[in-house]
Amino acid sequence: MSPMNTPQSAPVLWRRWLAGIGAVLLTLVLVLVFFPWDMLRGPINRHVSDQLGRRFEITRHLSVHLGRTVTVRADGVEFANPEWASKPYLVKAEAAEFDIRLLPLLLGKVVLPRIALTAPEIGLQIEPDGRRTWALARDTSDEGAIPRIDALLIDGGSVDYQAAAQGANIHVDFSLAQESTGQLPLSYKATGKWKNEAFSANGRTGGVLQLSKDLEAPFPIEVNAMAGRTSLKAKGSIANLADLAGVDASFDLQGRNLEELYKLLGVVLPSTPPYKLRGKLSRHGKVWAASQIQGVLGSSDLSGALSFDQSAPVPLLSGKVQSKLLDFADLAPVIGLPAPAGPTPVKAAAVKTGDELAPAKKSAASSASRKVLPVATLDVTRLKAMNADVVYSAADIRHVEVLPLDKGSVHVKLNGGVLQLEPISLGIAGGTVAGSIRIDANLVPAGFSTRLDLRAVQLNQLFPKIETTKSSLGKISGQFDLKGRGNSLAQMLGTSSGDVAVLMGKGEISNILLEFMGLDGGEIIKFLVRGDRNVQLRCAAAAFEVKQGLMSSKTIVLDTSDTVINGHGNISLADETLDLVLEPAPKDRSILSLRSPLKVSGTFAAPSAGPDKGALAGRAGIAIALGVINPLLALAATIETGPGQDENCAAILKQAAASSAGSRIPAAAVK
Repeated sequence: MSPMNTPQSAPVLWRRWLAGIGAVLLTLVLVLVFFPWDMLRGPINRHVSDQLGRRFEITRHLSVHLGRTVTVRADGVEFANPEWASKPYLVKAEAAEFDIRLLPLLLGKVVLPRIALTAPEIGLQIEPDGRRTWALARDTSDEGAIPRIDALLIDGGSVDYQAAAQGANIHVDFSLAQESTGQLPLSYKATGKWKNEAFSANGRTGGVLQLSKDLEAPFPIEVNAMAGRTSLKAKGSIANLADLAGVDASFDLQGRNLEELYKLLGVVLPSTPPYKLRGKLSRHGKVWAASQIQGVLGSSDLSGALSFDQSAPVPLLSGKVQSKLLDFADLAPVIGLPAPAGPTPVKAAAVKTGDELAPAKKSAASSASRKVLPVATLDVTRLKAMNADVVYSAADIRHVEVLPLDKGSVHVKLNGGVLQLEPISLGIAGGTVAGSIRIDANLVPAGFSTRLDLRAVQLNQLFPKIETTKSSLGKISGQFDLKGRGNSLAQMLGTSSGDVAVLMGKGEISNILLEFMGLDGGEIIKFLVRGDRNVQLRCAAAAFEVKQGLMSSKTIVLDTSDTVINGHGNISLADETLDLVLEPAPKDRSILSLRSPLKVSGTFAAPSAGPDKGALAGRAGIAIALGVINPLLALAATIETGPGQDENCAAILKQAAASSAGSRIPAAAVK
């Protein structure tokens, strides 16, 4: 037997083979460690340039450290952008060091756990068709060619970012504090445009910009940004810059109008006066949350919490906000009204005589042509851009010029372009208004429907600025049920159809109002000398049928112990004009009374009331004719014998309640 084949020689043979393999591996390691990688710069530059169709060059030195994750260091890097890009370089840097994983690379995927750049110039650009400069393929719209970058370290340099679809063109300069040991060593300053608005920002961040969700340790950031007239200050941390995930920060936000956030952030908010808000901001997944909100809108306070969920195709805004004090002037832009003007000297001018009355007359003429109903156009596109489920409430409402509101709440629901305010609840003049408003932006023009119920509104609180109603008593109830089409409140009401009804039961009303309506000179003189007195109101009712913006009276009646007033006529919501005739029939005998109808006309902005000139002229003509014979007979012609009879209130209220709107008013409201 040969000595080589003896059992004793087998272990020796294996040891020699293992020693040989080890020597080969050691040799390979030494070759790889000490391999002159610079010799491959030329071939690498040509290969990458040919594969991507744009110039790539390592200009000075190349070194490689092998492993499952390969570390590459290049001194002098120039990587050109595609020809369609506005900036010449994707990356141009004094030095670049990056880690690259071998296994994904063999499968055609570029995974870079870390990139460190020294004094880089970075040019990022994305086109609306999906082309982007950082896609590592000839087809730059191929999302599969986008490298994954987990962490980015920048030592100085700049970044340019352009995105036409976002209206973005931003330049950012970075500087790294060499001796800083704090958490925010990297400073930045940005200028340019965002959403086509002038944009600027500055602040500091941690030294490592984390771009991957796999890196769970958040890094700190400070932001001071200005876009248009909106400014933001924020301080906190972000776990992933690429997706803005893991946000946890405090913020201070202020601007001219919350409505402008739609253009900047895609959040649909109502038009408001200038605002200042602060709170906590977080993002988890696709949900942004603003909590502990505190601030002011104009002169009103605001607090609460909101969330913005972008996980669905149409984002959802939800939450609850409230005001302790709402200044009604701040609500004007929300409902499309102009901001209230300051006090005018019209009232002062009206009490003067002679030529000094001219300014007041001019002002009245100007008011006659002014529109009262809001004409602000509804932005239908915005109503389709977002869904909403938000509750707002105000504990105290102040400075209401038109109606004495005291509190209110509304549930805002927006879904698929349909805006629904339901329920609406308002406190007004000791009573309430409740109901709903619905606007369908899917129709052209938008569809509108509303049903509002008026309950137990106190007459003496309804017009607090009119002295003659301070002593009036009684409760008013009513209902408004309307449907229309239009892209503004004026258009919606001007095309509306439906029913309007207002009822008032027993109470008291200031006599001077009735005497003025009846042109009872004797009662006016008595009021001026002896003071006003109240009269008993037996009932009042008004019901209108509305067709295409024209309100036609069904019933207008007011019955008191002194006077019965019957009326008829029209109110045009389209033209904002009044054409009503009220016919008073006093029940008492009074000297100097001219029983002429009262005509209410003019516009909503400048209504006027006066005697029907035709009827008054006829009676005045009789008085003049008799006066030719005997002046005493002329005085006798003005004596009112009081032919008016007490109206049957039960029948009147039954008649008004028979209308489609009035039928929904409970009997308790008119007792």
